[in-house]
Amino acid sequence: MTLKIATWNINSVRLRIDLVARFLKKFRPDVLCLQEIKCRDDQFPHRRFTRLGYRHRAVSGQKGYHGVAIVSRRPFLDTQTRSFCNKNDARHISVTLDESDGLVVHNFYVPAGGDQPDPAVNEKFAHKLAFLDEMSSWLNGPLTAGRTVLAGDLNIAPLENDVWSHRQLLKVVSHTPVETDRLESMRQAGRWTDAVRHFVPADDKLFTWWSYRARDWLASNRGRRLDHVWVSPPLTGRLEDALVVRDSRGWPRPSDHVPVIVTLSA
Repeated sequence: MTLKIATWNINSVRLRIDLVARFLKKFRPDVLCLQEIKCRDDQFPHRRFTRLGYRHRAVSGQKGYHGVAIVSRRPFLDTQTRSFCNKNDARHISVTLDESDGLVVHNFYVPAGGDQPDPAVNEKFAHKLAFLDEMSSWLNGPLTAGRTVLAGDLNIAPLENDVWSHRQLLKVVSHTPVETDRLESMRQAGRWTDAVRHFVPADDKLFTWWSYRARDWLASNRGRRLDHVWVSPPLTGRLEDALVVRDSRGWPRPSDHVPVIVTLSA
């Protein structure tokens, strides 16, 4: 038996519910973490997910922007949310899965950070850095000692080959050293395993996001790897596979992000 956990910044779950259904029917993950659902809890398409076989759901939404959700074929023992930086902006939700030895899945949507990578002049970038600092302090304690999965849109491409051009993006938000250093320090402090890079060498280009601004995203291929799945030390030995569903970027009216799937052994 395996456990398949997926993450996808869907950029409006109601607008793209047909794409979500297509993905779920084809890949059948046990758990799907969604970011940027862009709806209140009561507007979430619960009935559609039930028909798709995902009867267990945890939602933290708000009107019009942000919002995270976890849908699952497996029941939950517990659901929690946490606010960061004294903002109730629906950027985190976690569930403890039943029949999984207490495995906990945390779903994050880290702030994008705006355009200017200077916290002194850009409040959005200052918020992003503060969020990462608080996230790191909270995560890297007892949570990493247990069976924990961290998934979501972390809005940082940490490695040189996580962007189309390391040199040209060093001063672009999502790949600046102040961001990548923070993320890597967080990962190392908790001894987290970057599940996708566990299977894909660091020398290989790997992206999960392509801008809507590109006239032909496939031809230009100017992507970034912003979406991640990490596992705590007790789960590293259970990693079986990882997949970036690149083709979904070419589906009708797509999100600018694509799903990432990680498979764990029982």
